[in-house]
Amino acid sequence: MMRRQPGLEDRTYRLLVEAVVDYAIFLLDPEGRVSSWNAGAQRIKGYAAEEVIGRPFSIFFTEEDRRAHLPEAAVETARQDGRFETEGWRVRKDGSRFWALAVLDAVRDDAGHLIGFAKITRDITPRYEAEQALRVSERRFRLLVQGVTDYAIFMLDPEGRVAEWNTGAKRIKGYEAEEIVGQHFSRFYTAEDRAAGVPEAILEQARRTGRFEAEGWRVRKDGSRFWASVVIDAVHDEDGALVGFAKVTRDITERREAQRSMEEMREQMAQMQRLEAIGELVGGIAHNFSNLIQIVLSGIRLASAAAGSNRKLRHILADIRAAAEKRASLTEHLLAFSRDFPTSPKVIDTSEALRDVADLLGRSLPSTIRVTIRLEDDLWPVRVDATQFELALLNVGLNARDAMPDGGVLEIEAQKLTLHGGAVAVTGRVVAVHLRDTGRGIPKEVLGRVFEPFFTTKPRGEGTGLGLSQAYGFAEQAGGTVRIRSEPGRGTEVTFLLPAAVEGAVEHDDPVQMPR
Repeated sequence: MMRRQPGLEDRTYRLLVEAVVDYAIFLLDPEGRVSSWNAGAQRIKGYAAEEVIGRPFSIFFTEEDRRAHLPEAAVETARQDGRFETEGWRVRKDGSRFWALAVLDAVRDDAGHLIGFAKITRDITPRYEAEQALRVSERRFRLLVQGVTDYAIFMLDPEGRVAEWNTGAKRIKGYEAEEIVGQHFSRFYTAEDRAAGVPEAILEQARRTGRFEAEGWRVRKDGSRFWASVVIDAVHDEDGALVGFAKVTRDITERREAQRSMEEMREQMAQMQRLEAIGELVGGIAHNFSNLIQIVLSGIRLASAAAGSNRKLRHILADIRAAAEKRASLTEHLLAFSRDFPTSPKVIDTSEALRDVADLLGRSLPSTIRVTIRLEDDLWPVRVDATQFELALLNVGLNARDAMPDGGVLEIEAQKLTLHGGAVAVTGRVVAVHLRDTGRGIPKEVLGRVFEPFFTTKPRGEGTGLGLSQAYGFAEQAGGTVRIRSEPGRGTEVTFLLPAAVEGAVEHDDPVQMPR
């Protein structure tokens, strides 16, 4: 309530009010008619004093506000409460509008009788327009953020609780806004990370340095995991106080898998080139060695014929022949690795061949090892050397046996695939034959050398190191490839990818009885 102070001269008061040009300051009588007018009022509203004094102050309101009886309501509020304050559109003499901050105070005499109202109006259009522009900008930004679906964009409060949630966050993480707002963001982390205090450490780093950025596993609502690229920025107000964190998460699982595939491809190419070089070297040595053995065996045959009835000499020659033939078998393994060993490929029934091998392994391996087989229906036939195929599978099976001294499971699985390039050189229709064991696994530093001839981790005398090299040579000769995957403590999987002989009929051996 505004009161005139005793002793304040009217002239001084008028001069003070007239000097103010940034505010429209004027008086209304008890009925709301203008009774005084200052220079600021003329500047802001456009009326001269003689044009406005005696007129109702409702002329400054918009037509909509007058129809809604806002001027009368303002006067009644000031009469009852002593004061009315608001912001809104007001109208100048020329009809233009401006956004006004208006205050209306009741003025009473010493006896408390209402003698009128003091009205102060300020043009705050620039501030209002700036605020509106900010609101529009914020709304557009919110719409933009909500429209992004490839990124989870959301806000955290200073304690790490979710405060806002966009459409991308819903798509990537699986939560509706009403399910997650107010919950702590640590629920997006794996149990291992939560136990290690990773979410808290991340927020502390963002709080201390202003930003945190990393990649790692995150967890969706349904419990599934995805590999995420995460950025967290600290958000401060104009006074520098922390108000929360802006968090952006992107699911980059596919990119990570593509990078891993590229790395695997590079490793496989390097391994193939190394094995190719070793194969050329081994092939040359094996050929020379084979020629020498054939000379030795020919000499033994001649010496045996000349030995006649000399039993001692014939016994010595028999031992020499046995040793030479054993070395000849070793030479065959080396030639198979170098792909120079002569083969007899034919189209075989893949399912039948695999069942035969599974049966043989089941009867041959220790009872603590269970052999299982799972074959896709109507497997395509393959064109391979049947003996070498069986030998390759048996070599892998025996390696699995050695990796499971306490028992386990050896699973044989086969399926039809159509490959279109990528990490393997084989394309088109192939039969994939997987042999998986639950054994000790192979360390990463060893895995890249398992197909090299003579390479073995077994103690001296317990292995030649030629089993997997034979498997590699067989797959290459068959026009396919072989891959191996293993981790210590998680078993090993060997996969043969063999081109399908889709157009060929299965070829059977002639039913010739072999002497026993």
